[in-house]
Amino acid sequence: MKIKTKEQLIARLKEIEEILETDERYPESDAVIIELLDEASYYDVDELKEDAACGLHEADAAYPMHPQVAALLIDIYMDGIENEDPDSMTNLGSLYYTGRAGEQDYGKAAYYYHLADLAGERQATENLGYIYYYGRTGEVDYEKAFQYFLKGALDGHLRSLYKVGDFYKNGYYVEKDPKEAFRIYERCLETMTEAALPAVGADVYMRMGDCYHKGIGVEKDLLKAQELMGIAENLFYKRLMEGDFYQKRNLQHVLDTEAEIRQEIAEELLPDLSWSRYAE
Repeated sequence: MKIKTKEQLIARLKEIEEILETDERYPESDAVIIELLDEASYYDVDELKEDAACGLHEADAAYPMHPQVAALLIDIYMDGIENEDPDSMTNLGSLYYTGRAGEQDYGKAAYYYHLADLAGERQATENLGYIYYYGRTGEVDYEKAFQYFLKGALDGHLRSLYKVGDFYKNGYYVEKDPKEAFRIYERCLETMTEAALPAVGADVYMRMGDCYHKGIGVEKDLLKAQELMGIAENLFYKRLMEGDFYQKRNLQHVLDTEAEIRQEIAEELLPDLSWSRYAE
């Protein structure tokens, strides 16, 4: 339903707030809506839509969106798309990609990402890289994935940059080059800000840990690998606690690798102290 006036939006928000105040799963969404209603008089309808989208899109991420919240966001994003807003295209695509709004549809996600990419939104460009990298809408297409990730990397997206590194590490589409992969991962670590750490830090530290563990593009260093994997583990736990369910597999990889590293340290690095009575 198109939201034309601030009064229509306020009415929707009030209706949703009455529902959410009795549902303990959505405290963040409820708090966002209460704040929006308290400050509604200071904003016009477009500003209020923008604040609602920013506040509700990631709220209570450990759960699927409440259907009423999802319906509101979809209406807000469709209004934005009608006005050729690339952020709305990207955000609507992400709802279909994750399925948090109740419908997971990679085809729809790709459609809105393509619209946003054409409008210059590089987050959508990066997201298209994942669509083709994993073959979400059909066959895996490493060539298209690489081109989208490269475009995102050149625009400063660290996630796109480390994915370019993955191509060189694995020899997907480009010639396999472990040293180039390591240089790219190292560059990600060197340029990562505190603000970017929660979103991409775990992925970068995990990749660096893998390199030092297996000697990929750098000399093998088990103690360095253990240190990096430990950082990645903690960061992945935080991501999972915030509802990023895509990180389960990565966390398991880190845990398995840490177990392998500990075993290798015991076998390769620790001296034989069996002669000492304190070794028991």
